[in-house]
Amino acid sequence: MTIKSKLQSAHPLHLSVIESVSDVNVGMPPMEPDTGDSVSRYEFWPTWFFYTPVVLQSLWHGIKYRNLALPLIANPGIKLSGMVGESKNDILELAGSKAKEWISPFVTLTKTEQSIVVQLNNALLAMEDEDLDFPVVAKPDLGCRGVGVKLIESKEQLFEYIKSFPSQARYLIQQKAPYEAEAGVFYIRYPGEKKGKIVSITLKYAPFVVGDGVSTLKELIEKDPRAGQLSHLYFPRHEEKLDWVISKDHKFRLAFAGSHSRGSIFRNGNKYITEQLAERLDHIFDDLPGFHYGRLDIKFKNIEKLMKGEELTILEINGASSEAAHIWDRNTPLTEIFSTLLFQYRTLYKIGAMQRKSGHAVPSLLSLYKAWQEEKKLVEHYPSTD
Repeated sequence: MTIKSKLQSAHPLHLSVIESVSDVNVGMPPMEPDTGDSVSRYEFWPTWFFYTPVVLQSLWHGIKYRNLALPLIANPGIKLSGMVGESKNDILELAGSKAKEWISPFVTLTKTEQSIVVQLNNALLAMEDEDLDFPVVAKPDLGCRGVGVKLIESKEQLFEYIKSFPSQARYLIQQKAPYEAEAGVFYIRYPGEKKGKIVSITLKYAPFVVGDGVSTLKELIEKDPRAGQLSHLYFPRHEEKLDWVISKDHKFRLAFAGSHSRGSIFRNGNKYITEQLAERLDHIFDDLPGFHYGRLDIKFKNIEKLMKGEELTILEINGASSEAAHIWDRNTPLTEIFSTLLFQYRTLYKIGAMQRKSGHAVPSLLSLYKAWQEEKKLVEHYPSTD
């Protein structure tokens, strides 16, 4: 019996984690080989370090515009502009019929006090109504940075997800995209203008290790130049599989959620920005009112199709707090990280001032704090992330 067949026999419920070589990062541009640091020296530095200059600049703009909270109306269609506590469902539901054609289908449900069996049946009925079928992706309605995101491939896995979800919180079940390639596309469109601009594309590569038929998963992670430095992310996630021996030449995917804080690999894709893609987003946001600034998480068939604005699907639309995530490329200098973040928040104040002038009321900073507290409490109880 081969090693692979032994694994399949011993672990019949986990066949999906042993992927063929062609199953990971299909459609992505080839990733440049590591010639220097495998992990950005800044990628996991504390947030306060990068955002201290942003806070200082914001204080200046608060004085300049006579209101510190202007970024909270940059996207008037979204609660607090998407700075914190925004609902994924509510943002996606802004889309009209034309825009929805470009958004991956989903349903939104609330964890209740009913039995998990009843809630599972309700979820399956809701999926049937929207023509969703396994595999799907389950994710919290409130939350960011990939928290609580899981790939669900069966009714049994959906049962466990609902069971582990906090009571009275909402979650989305979204059809798994037909594409593997993923990017974060940052789009800005000033109020009153017919055309927007793409200011950043971040290519998101799924991390993996390649089996040699001898080493355990734990050993493969430890030997990998990048994964070995992030074992604190991968070991807990794959705790039950660390002693598996992965078949020779087979890839084991270490992270599903496209978030660098969860271990995904980000690369600067700004050279792939095109007018065709910007025009496609203009067309979509003509039918999605109240959005002017933020990052779209997009799956696409291949990089050529993405550049043409074809064969892509939007997973999420993130608002004011989202980053032009290409800054977490390992080769991005610290000066560019700071200049990009400062540009983003200057733009937020500029758009916010325009929205205030057009009649939108500015919410209080207290409402921002309360929304942050609400989201923080929920995040602590979400299921672990794939």
